[in-house]
Amino acid sequence: MSGEMIAAVLAGLSVLTCFMGMRQFFTNKDPIEDRLREYGLTEYIRQGRRSRQEGEHKERFRSVERLANGFGFGDRLQDMLQRADVPMSVGEFTTILLVASAVVLALATLRAGILVGLMSAVLPWVFAVFYLKQRQNKRRIAFTNQLPDVLTLLVGSLRAGYGLSQAIELVAREIPEPASKEFQRVTRAMSLGLPMQKALEGMAERIQSDDLDLMVTAISVQYEMGGNLSSVLENIGDTIRQRVRVLREVRVLTAQQRMTGNILAGMPVLLAIAFSILSPGYFDPFFEPGWPRLMPAAAAVMIGIGFMIIRKIVDIKV
Repeated sequence: MSGEMIAAVLAGLSVLTCFMGMRQFFTNKDPIEDRLREYGLTEYIRQGRRSRQEGEHKERFRSVERLANGFGFGDRLQDMLQRADVPMSVGEFTTILLVASAVVLALATLRAGILVGLMSAVLPWVFAVFYLKQRQNKRRIAFTNQLPDVLTLLVGSLRAGYGLSQAIELVAREIPEPASKEFQRVTRAMSLGLPMQKALEGMAERIQSDDLDLMVTAISVQYEMGGNLSSVLENIGDTIRQRVRVLREVRVLTAQQRMTGNILAGMPVLLAIAFSILSPGYFDPFFEPGWPRLMPAAAAVMIGIGFMIIRKIVDIKV
């Protein structure tokens, strides 16, 4: 390397170092961070920086969220994510679904044509809705099973001299999830100025449980009319406890029928996969041009209808 080249490199590095030093010197510092650093509260500084980074991360998906709101399903998807307790925003979840749909569309188009590709691109959205519904239902069942213990703790706290807001905070600390997270949201909403009735109604709307609606209604009536809230909640707790016991007995008695429905719906699919592996080309006549293509679609529709009928029969309301 010649001397002129070395001099040019050193001059460039010197200029770069000078500009970096000037940027560091003239950067506006946060006076709040300086004040916190003086008192040794560096943990709060890290939390603030982490919050800003999370805000910048969510800002990247704002355009996708606006797109979802433009198509009219943004608010509905937000409600489903909250009820299913999925820690994602509408923009993040929609972005994942769009990427999955694009991948499925490309693979199905290369494999079977554009028509099959367009039909297959809808599958990620169908599976996403099914997943959210299943997660929401599972969370509602878990919350309902915890509700008798929640009411017992509320009744004990009220009889010990606690106020209702203090009893709710105690429930948020002592009861495991998912009840603890929902009551923490209630206490957080009350600390921000929302009335207790509105906070409880928001929790009931997220959970969508008849038992929780009964408890919230009792608390609202007690606030308006007065009365012995601990006795009312104790009676509601006994009623819910008996209902949960009967519901568990019903699920045990209908377990065989539910398993039968699952087997009858899954066996044709498993057999089709097994025959395709053992004998490639076995199902090729069903996908030839003409009316044979309707046979697999009709079979899938009839299997789905039969599965839904069996689930409806064994879904006994208590």
